[in-house]
Amino acid sequence: MNPFSSGTRLRDMIRAIRACKTAAEERAVVRKECADIRALINEDDPHDRHRNLAKLMFIHMLGYPTHFGQMECLKLIASPGFPEKRIGYLGLMLLLDERQEVLMLVTNSLKQDLNHSNQYVVGLALCALGNICSAEMARDLAPEVERLIQFRDPNIRKKAALCSTRIVRKVPDLAENFVNAAASLLKEKHHGVLITGVQLCYELCTINDEALEYFRTKCTEGLIKTLRDMTNSAYQPEYDVAGITDPFLHIRLLRLLRVLGQGDADASDLMTDILAQVATKTESNKNAGNAVLYECVETIMAIEDTNSLRVLAINILGRFLSNRDNNIRYVALNMLMKAITFDDQAVQRHRVTILECVKDPDASIRKRALELVTLLVNENNVTQLTKELIDYLEISDEDFKEDLSAKICFIVEKFSPEKLWYIDQMLKVLCEAGKFVKDDVWHALIVVISNASELHGYTVRALYKAVLTYTEQETLVRVAVWCIGEYGDLLVNNVGMLGIEDPITVTESDAVDVIEEAITRHNSDSTTKAMALVALLKLSSRFPSISERIKDIIVKQKGSLLLEMQQRAIEYNSIVDRHKDIRSSLVDRMPVLDEATFNVRRAGSFPASASTMAKPSVSLPNGVEKPVVAPLVDLLDLGSDDILATPSSSGPDFLQDLLGVDLGASSSQPGATLAPKTGTDLLMDILSIGTPSPAQNSTSSVDLLSTADVNSNPSIALDTLSSPAPPDVATTSSTNMFDLLDGLSPSPSKEATNGPAYPPIVAYESSSLKIEFTFSKAPGNLQTTNVQATFINLSPNTFTDFIFQAAVPKFLQLHLDPASSNTLPASGNGAITQNLRVTNSQHGKKSLVMRMRIGYKLNGKDVLEEGQVSNFPRGL
Repeated sequence: MNPFSSGTRLRDMIRAIRACKTAAEERAVVRKECADIRALINEDDPHDRHRNLAKLMFIHMLGYPTHFGQMECLKLIASPGFPEKRIGYLGLMLLLDERQEVLMLVTNSLKQDLNHSNQYVVGLALCALGNICSAEMARDLAPEVERLIQFRDPNIRKKAALCSTRIVRKVPDLAENFVNAAASLLKEKHHGVLITGVQLCYELCTINDEALEYFRTKCTEGLIKTLRDMTNSAYQPEYDVAGITDPFLHIRLLRLLRVLGQGDADASDLMTDILAQVATKTESNKNAGNAVLYECVETIMAIEDTNSLRVLAINILGRFLSNRDNNIRYVALNMLMKAITFDDQAVQRHRVTILECVKDPDASIRKRALELVTLLVNENNVTQLTKELIDYLEISDEDFKEDLSAKICFIVEKFSPEKLWYIDQMLKVLCEAGKFVKDDVWHALIVVISNASELHGYTVRALYKAVLTYTEQETLVRVAVWCIGEYGDLLVNNVGMLGIEDPITVTESDAVDVIEEAITRHNSDSTTKAMALVALLKLSSRFPSISERIKDIIVKQKGSLLLEMQQRAIEYNSIVDRHKDIRSSLVDRMPVLDEATFNVRRAGSFPASASTMAKPSVSLPNGVEKPVVAPLVDLLDLGSDDILATPSSSGPDFLQDLLGVDLGASSSQPGATLAPKTGTDLLMDILSIGTPSPAQNSTSSVDLLSTADVNSNPSIALDTLSSPAPPDVATTSSTNMFDLLDGLSPSPSKEATNGPAYPPIVAYESSSLKIEFTFSKAPGNLQTTNVQATFINLSPNTFTDFIFQAAVPKFLQLHLDPASSNTLPASGNGAITQNLRVTNSQHGKKSLVMRMRIGYKLNGKDVLEEGQVSNFPRGL
């Protein structure tokens, strides 16, 4: 007999498939069986239809396509007998889903079966509808399902409630139709029906606000009574799970109460007593009890509740942390992270247990506990918690050190009580996990060290001692190399000794040894080696007695395989050997780095408006020159030369598009009509001088064609060509023609001799501060503009630690001179002045534009104001 004939039973096919030793054999068996099933389907034999569908379901579970048998499911569902319907509905749920168009054909059969006299057939239809119901089917069959919620048999009511849950999820508009029926289910004594009714009510409350209000007012007391009866009930063997009466119903009831109590004080007051009773009476030595307790804690945290009940909930979570089950500890940590927003002090009581979880062998628990510890840190406990974490850092696994060191660095930076403590803790982290520390962290450390002038000596000595022991920590070596290069003389001379230090003896050769070791160590990367070369160059000036040894070390790097090292070695050797007269000024100590600017840049965003911010005070002295590509330029998003030099747009318009700068003051008025270009305009375009304003056109020909004193002083003619006339100069057309034909001017104009005059502007004005700019240009240098900024305090309070910073696009160069003072008197009783020098490399093509930032202290608080200057006079 052919084993795959029409008479093959399901078990025979399963046995044949399992006997296959290779995937190819299995595919062959399945292919042969599918061919036989297709042949039988074509014969339309009703006797073997249920057997064929059973085989198809098994083949489907193996992952093979079975779409050709979908219509067989519908035929079986339409059969009058229960066995055929059962296999048909099973195939329907397994082989089809709600996205299949075939489902449209089964809606009528489902409707008939929902009204069938046999309750088992009704149960099959409800089960299928609850699994594959689509939105269209839900709308068509919702009335039948709603009617069945009141059916006499509890199993049908239970299945109808579950099917209703699916329907309201698919079509929320139908939720109001099920509210009354769902409320009636809450009075059931049968636990199976009751739990499905509670689930249906939960879905209705989350979907429909009217249903939520209805259940809140009508059903809250009944739910509380049901939960109380279950909590106080005697032993019921049919519902008991590990000593807890039906924990599944417990959890459903608590979830529904959570939704009802959230945001409603009256409902929350009603359920306070029962929640306290559940929290205190439920045993926590079994998983069933722990599940009920966890749900109770979540409900307590969600409702409008008093602090006493929340403390009880947090204490339950604290007990969970001592449980041996990893899952229980993990969910407790998750809940404590939410609870810390409600009662920080209650969570702080479990700090020791949480710290122990940081040392847990389970990686997920360690990470979650570390996140929770980070939330627990404040100014009062930062010292203790940081010590505990650093102690554990020494013995922690390598794969956990990266996360742990990152959190420690974050805590230290955010809650550091003083710079000495900050430096000490960061050095400990660098010693234990330096290779895991990110670049921005040690950059920030260098910025802090730069600003702590009284700790330079202490820091360089601490780093020197640390780098002798922990030579493999790359980040530690970088910071040590930088500090020795900057403050090597303080290291050798023991300058700035603190009372907590032990004196050490370090010679100049010892300091150079550390740098040389950083260069020659085989696992040092290019960044470390480049920093070491810079440090050697600096030490060549600070340690003149061993400059020859330093020079020899630098020369050796000329043969480095790294091009960067070769180039640096050649350049630095040239400085040491040939430029000794300027070496000391070249390698002088770096200026104090601006903490505020670094923090803003590190945060990756720049405040959009003036605001009061709790940031470290700005310690950059006024007058420090900003290079062309200063970080502040990048922060202020002032674009690049590649973008600004696009020839298709005019200077002011393109700046306005790119920078969002309002250049309306320097552009033509709206609705103004542009006159056609004259010969003078064309000549000015060719000479790249820019388009004069309408008021200047009358004098352009005079200035351009004036020839007096040109031979004796050619610069006058160039100045005249490059400088537009003041806007108040105007003549008639007849005068233009006369001057054009005459062409001779008796003497140079006043502007050509002393430079053009420009009106002052109010660059920035707020309720507390006013900034005025006055302008001047040196004769013969029209690209450079001298700006005098005057700062006036409009508020009744004195500003201290006043600092002005400015940024310009890359086609401009900006130089700031020191300000006249860093204290701005109140109420305009004095002013601060500061001179700026702006060089416009594209003078005549692009207008000046500037963004500025003003920082000062007001009543001990740091204030930061920002502004944008776009109303510079034309011609600058």
